[in-house]
Amino acid sequence: MLDAWRRWREQRAIERHTIPDALWQLTLLRYPFLALRSADDLAELRRLCSLFLASKEFHGAGGFEVTDEVAVAVAAQACLPVLRLGLGWYDGFVGIVMHEGEVVAQRRVEDEDGIVHEYDEELAGEAMEGGPLMLSWNAIAVSNDPTLFGKDEVYNVVIHEFAHVIDMRDGEADGVPPLGPAEREQWIAVIDAEWEKFCQRVDAGGETLIDPYGAEAVEEFFAVAVEAFFVAPAAMRAEEPAMYELLAGFFRQDPAT
Repeated sequence: MLDAWRRWREQRAIERHTIPDALWQLTLLRYPFLALRSADDLAELRRLCSLFLASKEFHGAGGFEVTDEVAVAVAAQACLPVLRLGLGWYDGFVGIVMHEGEVVAQRRVEDEDGIVHEYDEELAGEAMEGGPLMLSWNAIAVSNDPTLFGKDEVYNVVIHEFAHVIDMRDGEADGVPPLGPAEREQWIAVIDAEWEKFCQRVDAGGETLIDPYGAEAVEEFFAVAVEAFFVAPAAMRAEEPAMYELLAGFFRQDPAT
């Protein structure tokens, strides 16, 4: 009886947040990596998007208007990583704050010698444990798929920030999503080795499909690798086969095929 009630409630949410065909097609045209998925994947993605829109609260900052176009663009990219995992991975937050452009954040860090450094950082997005999540519309209004547009590396701020949400589900951003003890040990062995090799390539000035920003920290390497996995999967599999297999096992998806 409880399952029946849940199904009824879910269906009600889908009906209330049905995505019009024209808007859905516009979203697929804007982000070609979504359109390449199978018909079954797209049907499930569209269903999850409706549920995502029913459960999250969008807020426009600085006068920015969050239109249906903006909300669906975010939802479609955010739901792709949890296509097989379920929206429960995003239960830890509700609010999504949308800015038109990048946001300048004031940073204050103390180094190992106790010296405090203050600086400004421009952000296109930021995920915080417990939310809210911040995104810049200018950074996500168009797709950045290097296999289609000749870019040097993948850049997708929505997938990047939602990868951090998944990473932080166990309370810490460390490049390791919640896993059992054995799986966690294997994950760390793979990602640490691949991150070290990636950092060496970046330091040597080599070109990488994965955003060089991943060399900053292993948690950033995880997030940019997730970007490449979903936006340019075939190229990712060719360049980073070990990371591709690691992510394919976790997300239960094989987008390159």
